[in-house]
Amino acid sequence: MTTKNKARILIVDDEPELRILLSQVLENVGYEMKEAADGEEAIELLKKEKYDLTLLDIQMPILDGIKVLKYIKDHSLPTKAIMLTGYADLKHAMEAKEYGAKDFIGKPYKIEDIVATVERVLQE
Repeated sequence: MTTKNKARILIVDDEPELRILLSQVLENVGYEMKEAADGEEAIELLKKEKYDLTLLDIQMPILDGIKVLKYIKDHSLPTKAIMLTGYADLKHAMEAKEYGAKDFIGKPYKIEDIVATVERVLQE
């Protein structure tokens, strides 16, 4: 992992307002941010660049967050993952953990909780 000020984070969410807000907040505390609007775009970015952390929305059209997480695991990518969802259920939590998710955050969430979780996971 790189230092906090250089940590690269990819946020993947089909809701532009949430994606932009989280990206701005995390950029303001010193992270380098990249955004993807869906799972396909995320995989294309993951093929080209390395990220220290990926924030993944589970429920997205085209390619959901679990499939992106599975891609990360199958390709042994060095990015950690935190799952974001409005549908926090046991099935998704178990599946996300199986594929290596480090944490699971339900929407709506508090910005300070996201920042604290990101910092904790990056230090693991």
